[in-house]
Amino acid sequence: MSAADSAELDRNLALEMVRVTEASALSVSRLMGRGDEQAADRAAAQAMRAALNRMSFNGFIVIGEGQQDETDLLYSGEAVGDGTGPRIDIALDPLEGNTIAAKGGDNALSVVALSSEGGFLNVPDIYMEKIAIGPGLPEGVIDLDEEPGTNLIELTKAKGVDINDLVVCILDRPRHHEMIARVRESGARIRLIEDGDVSAAIAAARDNSGIDVYMGIGGAPQGILSAAAIRSLGGQMQGRLVFRTDDEKESARRVGFADLNYKYSLHEMARGDVMIAATGVTDGAFLDGVRRHANGAVTHSLVMRSKTRTLRYVEAHHDFTQKMDSFPAP
Repeated sequence: MSAADSAELDRNLALEMVRVTEASALSVSRLMGRGDEQAADRAAAQAMRAALNRMSFNGFIVIGEGQQDETDLLYSGEAVGDGTGPRIDIALDPLEGNTIAAKGGDNALSVVALSSEGGFLNVPDIYMEKIAIGPGLPEGVIDLDEEPGTNLIELTKAKGVDINDLVVCILDRPRHHEMIARVRESGARIRLIEDGDVSAAIAAARDNSGIDVYMGIGGAPQGILSAAAIRSLGGQMQGRLVFRTDDEKESARRVGFADLNYKYSLHEMARGDVMIAATGVTDGAFLDGVRRHANGAVTHSLVMRSKTRTLRYVEAHHDFTQKMDSFPAP
């Protein structure tokens, strides 16, 4: 296959992945605000798996809904697609922010990222400490080993702004009480979120999102999806696994994590040519949620590629009265 043909295949595959996240978002949108997180998450996963298995590619889930003994849908190690072509590694979250969706809150997404084999750090389903910023800043301006106030001071210097101009996005969790207090002491402003740290990390890497930096502890799988997005946007990110129990440490050692305190760079978490697609389930900072109407719906998605740093927005109008060969109306 020529380089031109390969590039065209990449573009087509990236746009096909939007249809996958659309299918998931459309399915779960029927359950928005119904208060059932498990039902919402399962609806999203069922729709995403069906969509992935209709695709002509050789997909292998690296970051999924859990291990095979924990879930029967989109588990890590599951093969998807029709098996044609070279292997493509997949990191996904059919419903990023299931609590948000169940409550009808903001920033719930359906997300899928693709890379060539070995492109994603295969993390266990535990916590990860993260810090992320956008593009156009000196390399190393943020560092997980520094105090929040130090990182914010360095960021003000790099951006040429006062510290009270900065907005820091943090998950509203008891584990972040000390961090929140230190950020407030520094003079920076804070946007606390209930859930959805992938969308928060993407917002931190976007211009004019109102978020300058994302920091705190969230899910490690979501950290890899965030890294894929930030690779495509040109920002910076670091991550470190967080272990709550000795069993978690032992599990990580068994799968090859020797240095449990290692600080991962952006390119160690998501390397090579990365593509990512996301569709809004509920309204958010950069994507509208699904708009359902009689016999149809409107979805808003984005697709990004690290190779070109191209970001495309896709507004799709779905007519449920028409037969769709690949992705039936939910």
